[in-house]
Amino acid sequence: MTTVPSLTWRMLSQPVQRRPLAKGFDVVWERGLGIAQRIRRRRSHFLQRAGRIVATESEFTTLSDARLREACDDLHALFRRSRETPADIDRAFAVIREVAFRQLGQRAFAVQVAGALAVDAGCVIEMATGEGKTLVAAIAAVAAGWRGRGCHVITVNDYLAERDADWMKSIYAFSGLRVACVKQDTPPPERRQAYLADVTYCTNKEAAADFLRDSLILGRRRSLTDVLVGNIVDRRNRSLQLAHRGLHCAIIDEADSVLLDEAVTPLIISGDAPNAEQVESFAQAAELATELNAGEHYRVNHRFRDIELNETGRAMLAKHAVPLGGIWRSTRRREELVNQALQARELFLCDQQYVIQEGKIVIVDESTGRLMPDRTWRDGLHQAVEAKERLTINPPKSTFARISFQRFFRMYGKLAGLTGTGVEGRAEFWRVYNLPVVRIPTNRPIRRRKLPDRCFTTADAKWTAIVDEIRDVHATGQPILIGTRSVGDSEHLSARLTVEDLPHRILNAVRVSEEAQIIAEAGARGAITVATNMAGRGTDIKLGRGVSELGGLHVIATERHSAGRIDRQLYGRAGRQGDPGSAVAYVSLEDELIQRHASGFTRIAKNIPANETGQTWVFDRAQTRAERQAFAQRRSVLQTDDWLDEFLGFAV
Repeated sequence: MTTVPSLTWRMLSQPVQRRPLAKGFDVVWERGLGIAQRIRRRRSHFLQRAGRIVATESEFTTLSDARLREACDDLHALFRRSRETPADIDRAFAVIREVAFRQLGQRAFAVQVAGALAVDAGCVIEMATGEGKTLVAAIAAVAAGWRGRGCHVITVNDYLAERDADWMKSIYAFSGLRVACVKQDTPPPERRQAYLADVTYCTNKEAAADFLRDSLILGRRRSLTDVLVGNIVDRRNRSLQLAHRGLHCAIIDEADSVLLDEAVTPLIISGDAPNAEQVESFAQAAELATELNAGEHYRVNHRFRDIELNETGRAMLAKHAVPLGGIWRSTRRREELVNQALQARELFLCDQQYVIQEGKIVIVDESTGRLMPDRTWRDGLHQAVEAKERLTINPPKSTFARISFQRFFRMYGKLAGLTGTGVEGRAEFWRVYNLPVVRIPTNRPIRRRKLPDRCFTTADAKWTAIVDEIRDVHATGQPILIGTRSVGDSEHLSARLTVEDLPHRILNAVRVSEEAQIIAEAGARGAITVATNMAGRGTDIKLGRGVSELGGLHVIATERHSAGRIDRQLYGRAGRQGDPGSAVAYVSLEDELIQRHASGFTRIAKNIPANETGQTWVFDRAQTRAERQAFAQRRSVLQTDDWLDEFLGFAV
């Protein structure tokens, strides 16, 4: 008899269930002053429960390993039947806390227990860097794993997924659970087994991609009845090829990056669609673009990253394009193709938005600083960049399935998250995902000093001042972490430091082979580390011997990001767990943020004496504009997703 494994019930047995938006009074309440009161009440509630849990420590420290394992088994059986009460949850967390201490030598502090309780309750928690979010996620994941329907712990990259799964596996094993990890190179059979584990560590990209692949395998079959009947008729039993067993629970590390920054990123499953004529048109468009000049034939809109042809440009384009015949006789089509070619030339720069590896364009994630070799820009933009760089132009692919991360994560029955910077996005977390934000206090007071921004008129003056500060701080022995926005900037600063004979190490998207070692040594006495955003999330830089007396880690930001949360992530590398530290940002009026979002204010700002605070308002204004624009884009995609759910819900 044909059997059906644990299918993706939420995906298959019923229409997609999206998490409803907060409406009416709740929206007004969360937008107003009530949000601060709610945050305080939630935090107090979880801290009080955590205090009671920690107070029961003596009850479990005297248990033998065998008795402690029996306690885990009893709780596992209780949770599996979904009969746990709040008192049972508190007891479970006390048991898991003791297990973590015996397996890792780490006894969770009261604030960590409070964070785990908030995650289990379906909240996004904000915890400062170095406060132990990895252990907090593991404690909550054990409770979720005991419920028997699977728990996905989502991280931002494969390195962190594998590291955290390996680090915490002894806790899961003692608790009677199986943990697994899904990476980009995990083969399909191992993927299916990994998703069948009680707790699965993976990235948002892999989880969503496997969901889309499952949808393609099922085809028109969406209900449980269709699958069962189909398995009887079709002996191939397609359900056995599915990766996911369900979208029950997800705990998202770096929740603001995954749920906000990458929310509108479309994940697309595509296939080859050869078209020699189309490929040739991209090469021709790149040649035609060389005939046009910025200012004379077109205007570059840096804020919205677009190209606007003027009448002179259109006439010049028609003069050179019409003789080519074919699609070039169409006014609209030729302007679209050349517009893409101009975007590739003006707005997509090597070592910033992408790098070239083995003759291929590899996109660099601007939020994380990591390479994304399996992603391509859509609608012909990727081919336009290939044509600009005179590489082999690959034909555009045909789309089979697509989904935004924003829509995908709203399908989970239970969602929670952890981040170091969540309060800024609390309104959006609530409106989009119905996730309240809880700020967990630090175990020890933060001793990091945030110094005023250093503002400069030109980029060259800024880089010279940065090198001067690195030289001065290095002379004291204090370790330095310099954060740059792009691969090109990290290489540029490295060249300047080499000229000054300042020893340093670089961590960027093209130098990832020694990532773990570079991070491990970044807090050593006299260390200078130049890094992109790869060092801004998920990295825990521990101070070397004697470094605390020197002032701890000194962080230098070479530019402001489009969101203040990303800046705070970089500053948070210093001052972990009560250690001393300092952070400062060096900015110039030629930075990309200013050119895109506040170029009209540069003339006024140049007349203000350059000092630590005089020109800061320009950068604050530019950052606010960037955040509003990003939010508007996410809101637009969300409205589209809701429209599809409402009006196309009948489609099969």
